[in-house]
Amino acid sequence: MNTKQKKTLLAIFKNPINGNLVWSDIESLLRSLGCRVIEGSGSSVTFELEGKRAYFHRPHPQKESLKYRVKAVKEFLISIGVKP
Repeated sequence: MNTKQKKTLLAIFKNPINGNLVWSDIESLLRSLGCRVIEGSGSSVTFELEGKRAYFHRPHPQKESLKYRVKAVKEFLISIGVKP
C-alpha cells in the first residue's frame, strides 16, 4: 500500500463520512489489499477477498463517490479485517 492509498484508507474511516473521495482512489486501495476485481455490465463492479464480496456501481459522470458508497466500502473493509 502506497502513501496515497493509506490516505484514502484514513479518509474512508473519517467521521463524518466524506462524500468527495475519488472512486478510482478507492478502487486502487482495494486492489492494493489484494481484492479481485470482477467487472460487471455497465458500471457494475464487484470486489472479492477471502470469499467476501462487495458490489458497487462506479459513479458517473462524476468521479467522486457519494457518502453511501463510501460507507459501503468502509463496511466491506471492516468485514475483511482492514482498519487504519
